[in-house]
Amino acid sequence: MSLDKSIQSGKEHRKLYRGAKAIDCTCRNHGSCEWCKGNRTHKNDKRELAAEQELNEYED
Repeated sequence: MSLDKSIQSGKEHRKLYRGAKAIDCTCRNHGSCEWCKGNRTHKNDKRELAAEQELNEYED
């Protein structure tokens, strides 16, 4: 059964993919556009920045 038929019959509850998100036409969840990549790696970027600052404080 295709997704359209199953939605009409009420057996499927997923929403159809409605095209591009606001940033990039190839943007999906876990996409490779810079916006999504930056959102996913924000925690790691903060950790790297903190490590660099600690290293600079140690050297001074």
